Amino acid sequence: MRRIVLKLSGEALLGDDRYGLNMDSLFRISREIKDGLTKTTQLAIVIGGGNIWRGGRGQGLQLERAISDNMGMLATIINAIALQNSLEQIGVPTRVMSAMEVSRVAEPYIRRRAIRHLEKGRVIVFAAGTGNPYFSTDTAAALRASEIGADMLLKATQVDGVYNADPRKFKNAKLYKRLTLQQAITKRLGIMDTSAMALCQENNLSIQVFNLQKPKNIAKAIRGQSFGTLVTP
Repeated sequence: MRRIVLKLSGEALLGDDRYGLNMDSLFRISREIKDGLTKTTQLAIVIGGGNIWRGGRGQGLQLERAISDNMGMLATIINAIALQNSLEQIGVPTRVMSAMEVSRVAEPYIRRRAIRHLEKGRVIVFAAGTGNPYFSTDTAAALRASEIGADMLLKATQVDGVYNADPRKFKNAKLYKRLTLQQAITKRLGIMDTSAMALCQENNLSIQVFNLQKPKNIAKAIRGQSFGTLVTP
């Protein structure tokens, strides 16, 4: 049995929109998740909230960091509920588990219960990050993957993998096929924040970075196909 955690940014749900949930993107991602699942795969998803809340940057807002982060965690709950509903509409049993208490719409995150859901063939969507301000959803993905004993952390991005420079700005940017976590930290390649990569290092967890915009990439990554960039301990 292969147990994996898929990290999706909130921006993955934007599509061509500037804000909110794009239904075409939501259901495209859901269908790819379904296509990737097999009887030997257990899948959990950690989702961000950047399509709804980005901390007020560029909006002239002067909120305290803790308040802004709490708002971001609430945004991830909205995304998680939407993803759950779209997955269940296409026949994928799904549970949302939240690190913040929102008992009317999601279960509380309990590690043993999460593992039991996976063993029963349900997809889990982890919401509200770690439940604490000052920690990103990348760190939440590394934490949950470590807690449930995942074999791999899949990081879906807007580019083909990890580059030595932003390929959207520099045409000669080099794609790395394979890296160590220490190299990624030392070179400051921005795969995830440092605390997330340190957690992966400590818990011997590899990260596969790939482009979610290319058709069928999510399904291929869930099935275990090798492409993009593999970042190992």
